[in-house]
Formats: sequence, structure tokens, C-alpha cells
Amino acid sequence: MAYEKISYELDGSTAIISFDDPATMNACGIDTAQELLHAFETARTEARCTILTGKGRGFCSGANLGANPGSGTALSHPGSQPDAGRALETHYNPLILAIQDHPHPVITAVNGAAAGVGCALGLIGDLVICGKSGYFLQAFRRIGLVPDGGSTYLLARTIGRARAMEMTLLGEKVPAEQAMSWGLVNRVVEDDALMATAKQIAGQLAEGPTLALAMTRKLVWAACDGDFDGALRAERLAQRTAGRTDDFKEGVTAFLKKRKAEFKGK
Repeated sequence: MAYEKISYELDGSTAIISFDDPATMNACGIDTAQELLHAFETARTEARCTILTGKGRGFCSGANLGANPGSGTALSHPGSQPDAGRALETHYNPLILAIQDHPHPVITAVNGAAAGVGCALGLIGDLVICGKSGYFLQAFRRIGLVPDGGSTYLLARTIGRARAMEMTLLGEKVPAEQAMSWGLVNRVVEDDALMATAKQIAGQLAEGPTLALAMTRKLVWAACDGDFDGALRAERLAQRTAGRTDDFKEGVTAFLKKRKAEFKGK
């Protein structure tokens, strides 16, 4: 598929999906969300790790609020009440859920601004790598809207209620170093080392036991909402599945023979 708002590249076993719309500083209109969803569906079947990043000066500047089909708010029929949440139901939420349900690890490599829904997309990664010039911004209060894209969930469970309130109610930029100290991101690196770092980590994950890593990320997601007993049961069932994979046999064999395991993702 030829994309207009994003780019897609397969680098070995790593899929690299990039916002690529310099005219809007990588705004995410519903057209962009559609392309991203297609790209993640493609990566499901041909990659073992996925990187989401932005080309140019920023990661994603938020929803495209221009009066066009790519607007962040879906058009309503004349005379009807506007519904700024309709596009969430039809386009953005399916994208967010598809990323959460991805069958292998997702890394977000944040360069420059990650604002509005772009903030949510920057934080949805299993691992979040941020360039030193990167920053996160909950900009919704500036236009009289509430955080979306799963922002309230992600922030409250990542940095706690007090800091989530600060980000969403005050709408102030959270620079990379501050995001690191808050526990919002995993790594902060020099801007020119961002993609090299993301690719290096993605390479490690892509060479790993893909099925086990997929179940691990699902267990962690589920643990954000479940109770301890539920987590124990989920781990037990996942371990049974993992223990029947070829990668488990290879891992044990490599350990006993004191060599590096060569996982195939099966």
C-alpha cells in the first residue's frame, strides 16, 4: 500500500512505522490514523518487533484540527449536535487498541513534540525511547477538550494521579529529562542516536522468543487492571503455552550448552 501521511520500512525483522507529514508537523488526522492501523496490521505478519517514530522535527503534533477529511473531529450532519468523540470511536481508539494488542513488542522513538493524541501514541509503546529534544504535552485544555487516545489511563498508571493531574490540567510541556525522572520513558539519548538506539533494542527483541515476549507484554498490560490472584492465574496459563514452544526448547538447550540461543519466534 502506498501511504501519504506515514512511511513503512521493514529492517530485517523490525518494522519501522513513521509519521511523515512535514506540512502539519506530523499531525494525526483520521486519514493518518487509518494508514497507521494498516501499517500495524502489516507489521503483525512480517515483523517480530515494531518501532513507531516521526520523521523531521517532531514525533506527532496531535490531531489535525483543520477543516478537511483528516480533521481530528468527525463532521456532523447540518443541524445536528457536534460530536468531538465520534472520530475516537471510529478511528483513533481502534488504532490504540490495535497497538496494545500487537503480537510482538512495540518501541516508540520520540523525537521533538509528542502532543495531544501524539502524546498518547508516544506513550503506548512497551518501551519508550526519547531524544533529548523530545517532549510530551497534554494540549487538550488549550482547545477545551479532554485528554484522549488512552492518555488518562496511560498517565495515571505510569506516573501516578498527582503528576497525571499536573500534565492534563496545566497542559505544560514535560521535557525528555523530566519525563525520565518521572518514569514516563525508559531511555533518553542524544537526538542523533535516537533511531540507532531504538533499532539496537528492537534487534534484541526481534531475536528473542517472540511468543513468550508477546505473552509477557499482555500479562503486564492485564496486571495494570487485575488483582494479584488473577495475575498468578494468567501467568500460569501463559507459562504452559510458552513451555510448549520451539523457542523454549532452544533456550534450554542453549543454556545447557552454554551458547547463545537462536530463537525463531515459534
